[in-house]
This record gives sequence, C-alpha cells and structure tokens, in this order.
Amino acid sequence: MKKVINKSVIMVVMCTALLSNANVGSSFIPKKEKEIAKTIVTINDVSEGQSLIIKDLNGFILYKELIKQSGLYSKSFDLTELPNGDYVFQLEKDMEIKTIPFKVASNKVNFIKEKETTIYKPYVFKKNNYIYINKLALNGEPLDIKIYYDGNDSNESLIYSETIKDVKTIGKAYKLLKHATGNYRVVLTSNNRTYYERFNL
Repeated sequence: MKKVINKSVIMVVMCTALLSNANVGSSFIPKKEKEIAKTIVTINDVSEGQSLIIKDLNGFILYKELIKQSGLYSKSFDLTELPNGDYVFQLEKDMEIKTIPFKVASNKVNFIKEKETTIYKPYVFKKNNYIYINKLALNGEPLDIKIYYDGNDSNESLIYSETIKDVKTIGKAYKLLKHATGNYRVVLTSNNRTYYERFNL
C-alpha cells in the first residue's frame, strides 16, 4: 500500500502575546496491494535545520534526519518493517512541533489523522532588564516557569516560580533588578517537554 501525506505550513506570529493561525491538510492515497509497501512523506515549506524524527511511544528514536534544504521535502519510508505497535512522525520546527501518529499491524501502516497534534514552543527573549515569555497553549495546557540566578559566585538559586494554566495565549514579562548582575537561567516545562534559556545581565 502506498500512502502520501501532505502537510501544510503553520505560521506563528509573535507580538507582545503569541498569535497563531494554523491550516493542516492530510491526504492518503491507497495504491494496489501488489505494489511495494512504501510510505512517501511529503512536507511543504520545510526549512533548513528542522528535524524529522520517527519514534515509538516510549520516546525511543528510531530515525532522525536534519533537514538540509528549505522548500519541499519528500522521502520514501518502508514502515512495514517495524514491529507491530504505535509510532509517531515528529517534525520539529523553530516554534512548533508537529506529531503524526501511526500504527503498524501485520505489515500494514495506518496513519491516525484525527490524533495529529501541534505543540507550540515557548518563546523567550531578554530586553534591557526584562525577560519576556510568550507561548500559544490552545488547549490551556500548563506552562511551568522557573527563573534561576547566579550572581557570579557559582551558587545558582531559584528566584521565581509559577505555573500558568487554562490560558490559550501566554504573555509574561519579568523585571530583573539592574544591580543584580550575573547569569540567569529560565526553565520552562510544558507538554512533557522542558526548554532552557540563559541570559546575562
């Protein structure tokens, strides 16, 4: 069976708060059963440096590829060789992670269209003595925020912590004391993923 997946681009626009419009389309075209069991993955508008990953539900990475050329990506995979079980295609972009689950059973591959998801990464930047954090959370998923400070004495300490939830658009600003020079580390956890950012003041 031969299947073709077409994914359209999701554009994320960052302002003071995070705004987003997403258009996702998938199509599956079955061919004759006598044809070689291949799955052709086609993704529109990829960018150099993005990652395509295949992993099982335990998080074990079976395949990982760094996209080397921007534009249209297309590659053939023989997924029927995988043991029976549940898997996921994951496309990691700068500001989002798209997951496409699929199941392998008796050498047949079934993509589960209704369970395709998009996870939006938090966006963090520093301007003067302010740290800004933005994130799109369409399902109101929690965002755990921790800010650590190291005053150049190698003793890092937690100076701020909060969890934001039930909000679709997160936009926060944290003011740092100008005289508190040193290293700052921001740790953000959401969707069972952790992100780290470091700043100096």
